[in-house]
Amino acid sequence: MKPPTLSLHHHHRLTIPFLHRPTSISLSPSPRVSNAPFTVRMSLKEDGPSVAIVGVTGAVGQEFLSVLSDRDFPYRSLKLLASKRSAGKTLTYENRNYTIEELTENSFHDVDIALFSAGGSISKKFGPIAVEKGTIVVDNSSAFRMDEGIPLVIPEVNPEAMEGIKLKSGKGALIANPNCSTIICLMAATPLHRRAKVTRMVVSTYQAASGAGAAAMEELEQQTREVLEGKEPTCKIFKQQYAFNLFSHNAPVLSNGYNEEEMKLVKETRKIWNNKDVKVTATCIRVPVMRAHAESVNLQFKTPLDENTAREILSNAPGVVVIDDRAANYFPTPLDVSNKDDVAVGRIRQDVSQDGNYGLDIFVCGDQIRKGAALNAVQIAEMLL
Repeated sequence: MKPPTLSLHHHHRLTIPFLHRPTSISLSPSPRVSNAPFTVRMSLKEDGPSVAIVGVTGAVGQEFLSVLSDRDFPYRSLKLLASKRSAGKTLTYENRNYTIEELTENSFHDVDIALFSAGGSISKKFGPIAVEKGTIVVDNSSAFRMDEGIPLVIPEVNPEAMEGIKLKSGKGALIANPNCSTIICLMAATPLHRRAKVTRMVVSTYQAASGAGAAAMEELEQQTREVLEGKEPTCKIFKQQYAFNLFSHNAPVLSNGYNEEEMKLVKETRKIWNNKDVKVTATCIRVPVMRAHAESVNLQFKTPLDENTAREILSNAPGVVVIDDRAANYFPTPLDVSNKDDVAVGRIRQDVSQDGNYGLDIFVCGDQIRKGAALNAVQIAEMLL
């Protein structure tokens, strides 16, 4: 299975391992219709914002480009930024050739919106520099999420957090994109929370290799082949066998026994819901799936909410699709949502451990590169238009 390559100008080729489907892709078509004909969209608009993508060669950086194209995001100009290693390579996008530039302190002159996905240390260094130049930064790392005064935004959930941030106001700003697990969970939990107020939430996650980056996806693919051939699996990214196995999420474990990924769900939920009292606990597990996270979510409510009402609420929730076929025993799977924008929810049922209709169990799946990262950031940028 060869990794797809992105179409590049001249002799430079930039390889991004197995991020969409195992077919050769060029950047212009939507990855959701990889085998179908496509129309090259022309998103260049003279009155649109100037956009920079920081970390364009990474998994989420690539997805930024796909999402901008899919959604006809109207940009006046596009600047592609990456490390020195990638600078100078030419990338073809929407029928135009772009030279990837090295990210420096001078990269943000006349940039209205910068989409960052290059890791926390890069965001911490260059995010404030961009803001100082008047750029609105949408940051995909965890660098600023819990900082007081920096909005942590899921557009369908808490758009009001961005009030007062305006394009072309001459004032830069930082907006943080939440963790992928938090986004996927809250897309389904929030509509129910609005109706009956969640007092306690127990989340168990089943997280795909893509959440750990392109190299982790490659290792899972390599290990699968090795194990099937009776060889010792190569364990470079993770300390243990990943193929045909699952293990506790690889984020560092804290003194309270929770790992950082679990505590992100706890803290970010409270900030996004603007509710310090909601009780949240999480167990995050890495499973041998290529792309898209799944989550089992148990909700306890302040006021009763029956499963039929919950199903109706979720059916009408923006960005959510219900897959809940008990007769056929068919519910959301990672494959259902891979390369899709919507978060899927099913297994909607009353919690039998609680009296009355004060508890529900739901099962949620979402593409964590798409809605869990790139799409959410682009939606934030759209709210600025």
